Amino acid sequence: MVSLQKKTMNKQDKVHYVIETLEGLYPKTPIPLDHKDPYTLLIAVLLSAQCTDERVNKITPKLFKIADTAEKMIKLTIEDIEDIIRPCGLSPMKSKGIYGLSKMIIEKHNGKVPNNFKDLEEFPAVGHKTASVVMSQAFGVPAFPVDTHIHRLMYRWGLTNGKNVETTEKDAKRLFPITLWNKLHLQIIYYGREFSPARGWNIDIDIITKKIGRKSILKKI
Repeated sequence: MVSLQKKTMNKQDKVHYVIETLEGLYPKTPIPLDHKDPYTLLIAVLLSAQCTDERVNKITPKLFKIADTAEKMIKLTIEDIEDIIRPCGLSPMKSKGIYGLSKMIIEKHNGKVPNNFKDLEEFPAVGHKTASVVMSQAFGVPAFPVDTHIHRLMYRWGLTNGKNVETTEKDAKRLFPITLWNKLHLQIIYYGREFSPARGWNIDIDIITKKIGRKSILKKI
């Protein structure tokens, strides 16, 4: 790896260093949420809001054993769905969303998950981030879904001002090549979990932040 002196690194140098380092650490990026098709991924991503992927992966097998298609899902009641997904949190909202979007998939999309942002974001309980994950991971369309890890790291690395996730997404898309988006957003998530968490952060093992981090953050450490 080419060594770049921190004081001479411009933003493009930082971007190159991030890409190079993450590719070395995570040459393969399995999708964190267990699924078998676009529909089961959509449900898993919806459930992952304010819930860990690990917990979602423990709940979805129980749900998908009963209902792994939109047609099967609407045969359940909202209360049935809520009982199963309760450990994921926000179960009243999520259960209504799962039932509602399943009904819409059947009535408006011939039983298939649409592969465009507009239709996905019309579903109840589905926002831009969830739609971005589905577009990226189910359909291979370039997207850069920003979760808490990406939002935190982009700020720590001085690549965005941290104002909001919308700004972070715009900055990520502007800075990183579109051909890398689908893999890179997963690499950053894995890195955040392993080396640069929100709690219990140890800068000594966070090699990227230590190298290119925002000066105001590094001064506090």
